[in-house]
Amino acid sequence: MIREPALRPAASRGPGLEMCHRSRLYLDGGDLVLQTRTRTRRFPVGSGGITRAVFLDLPGADMERMGPTIDGSWGEIQLQDSDGALIASFDIEGWLPESPVLPKRTVQGQQLLDRTGVADLLKAAGIPLHIVRDRNDPLATPSSSRRRAKSLAPGTAFPLWYWGVRAVAGAVWFALFTVILFFETTEPWVILLLAVAALVGPVARLALRAWTRLRLRRCVPVVRERVRPVPAAGLGATVRFCRDTELRVQDRDLVLRDLGGREYWLPLTGPHALTSLVLVHDRTGQPLGVELRGSHDQVRAVLPWQVWFGGESGADGWSRLRRATGLSFSERRLSGKALWPKQSVLGPQLRPESVRTARGLARFPSTIAGLSSTAIMAFGSWFSIGQGLWIEDAHPRAAMAAILAGAVGLVLQAAPYAAHQLRSRLWLERPAPEQTPTEQFV
Repeated sequence: MIREPALRPAASRGPGLEMCHRSRLYLDGGDLVLQTRTRTRRFPVGSGGITRAVFLDLPGADMERMGPTIDGSWGEIQLQDSDGALIASFDIEGWLPESPVLPKRTVQGQQLLDRTGVADLLKAAGIPLHIVRDRNDPLATPSSSRRRAKSLAPGTAFPLWYWGVRAVAGAVWFALFTVILFFETTEPWVILLLAVAALVGPVARLALRAWTRLRLRRCVPVVRERVRPVPAAGLGATVRFCRDTELRVQDRDLVLRDLGGREYWLPLTGPHALTSLVLVHDRTGQPLGVELRGSHDQVRAVLPWQVWFGGESGADGWSRLRRATGLSFSERRLSGKALWPKQSVLGPQLRPESVRTARGLARFPSTIAGLSSTAIMAFGSWFSIGQGLWIEDAHPRAAMAAILAGAVGLVLQAAPYAAHQLRSRLWLERPAPEQTPTEQFV
């Protein structure tokens, strides 16, 4: 049994969704325990173990990738022994559920520690916390001394076996491609091996989809209530939005799921849990939305009223949400021209600007390489077909096998994409009942 306070990972979808169900950082006895989907690791607290924590409250370095760079992290927690040696560390971004939709560094300092639950976890463990805002501070461990430190990250979205298979197949393909390109060889076994290596990528993608479904079937949390949005008539909500977006009230968490399948797990128990629901009215008295507030009265998420409860049966969903969560309830009215919500927060972003954007969000997630990975795989399949045609006269059987492997690779890449596009355009992007076709927002 995982005890509170326990940190929840950043929201994820696809193969990374399992982390939301399984990954936690919590205190058990005298140890800090990191539980991921593959293993559990324990770190002693006190003499001979972790004796202090240092929060580097400054943005991390940007990450380079093929395409746009990824902005730096929100800050870093370093766990050190009595001599100041680094035992373990983690980017706090990985343990902030709503971090994927918030601008970097929107929340900082003590507020960030309270929102993630880091402050409460360290307090329960009896670990003194120091906040520094300079990487050259004497309390901070320099980058050159971090190599041996353990990472307390919740895990990676894509499993290690997938990265391993793709890396090996990619290395083999590139080596054979180089041989063919520079030495102009027509050896049938070289071309056959090249075609097989090119086929591994598309097959691994399909295997990952099946693996993800099988793993998620094992994660069956106890759900006390499900609340789906009931948009007001005329907003133009689509079938996809009304079907896939939901709030789940579970035993220990309130889970907000968007139409892309990403889930945000907010705790209902423990010192950093959600504490209240606040119904916000505009200056005329009309409901604007609901604020989900957490520790120290921080707004963790908002639910726009017209989107979630503005329809004919929306009042029923609102009453069920209040009853199932058991959170305290209050109301407030905005004055003058006050904006709502005032700051960036989880909630309004669940409504994409167009059906095209929604269609992209709902696709099975890609790796950090993005479209570059797909383009390389497609080129590999086309190259296999071209090499097969090149040796067709001299080695007909090998040529046919290479052409077939290339064609299968292209089909395995195109079929899921085509199915997603057709299903989206013919059904999921149609207006939901009581919505007008000309005003779709998702």
